[in-house]
Amino acid sequence: MIYITGDTHADFCFRLGRECFPATPEDHLIICGDFGGVWNDSPSEQYWLDWLSNRSFTTLFISGNHENFDMLAELPVATWNGGKVQFIRNNIIHLMRGQVFNLEEHTFFTMGGASSHDIKDGILEPDDVDFKGKKKRLNKQGALYRVNHRSWWKEELPSDEEYAEANKNLDIHKRSVDYVITHCAPTSVADILGKGLYKADPLTDYLETVYQTCKFKRWFFGHYHEDKMISEKMVLLYESIVRFDSLVDADCGYRLF
Repeated sequence: MIYITGDTHADFCFRLGRECFPATPEDHLIICGDFGGVWNDSPSEQYWLDWLSNRSFTTLFISGNHENFDMLAELPVATWNGGKVQFIRNNIIHLMRGQVFNLEEHTFFTMGGASSHDIKDGILEPDDVDFKGKKKRLNKQGALYRVNHRSWWKEELPSDEEYAEANKNLDIHKRSVDYVITHCAPTSVADILGKGLYKADPLTDYLETVYQTCKFKRWFFGHYHEDKMISEKMVLLYESIVRFDSLVDADCGYRLF
């Protein structure tokens, strides 16, 4: 089976341990961005990637906004099930942007990325002569900031080439897929969620065009740290794990594992 969940931020044990997610070797789990397991190449990171790789299922993820895009850019690109991917381990696979994958006789369109919400106080440049001083002052203020190429990358939003690739692949499939997997939501859906809090950007506007012009059965996304069924077709995921074809009665509308 194919299962889908929201942001993990490299915290795999709580949600994906055997007692919480008793999957089989035939199963796939899709993470809707902010995977977080490719971040700093530390011994701890390698330990948890090995831990996840030793689970029986195959982990698939799209990019969120909290990924190390410099490290991802160094990985070779391969073709897998009809789309472009990067292998982190044999069974941990990055589904790249603007691709359409064929899994268990279903088509999945993937478009990772999102604008960071935790940067209202700016982006620090690590080569700034006053970097340490600015960082100390921002920390003292409890400011929301990030550091370029350390905790923030402009590649959190797709490039023109990635948008073009997405349109090309959607056109090949006559703008009709079974499922859509993104990190952020189309603009109109983000407006419902944030009630004006979330600003539109080129990606949410692009996804709005996909939302309005493409046929799909269901759209899964993460980013907003909540489990919520926006409509019959639009599903926001965070900590819940759902089967892609089966949302059933529960307090929050999901089958939980």
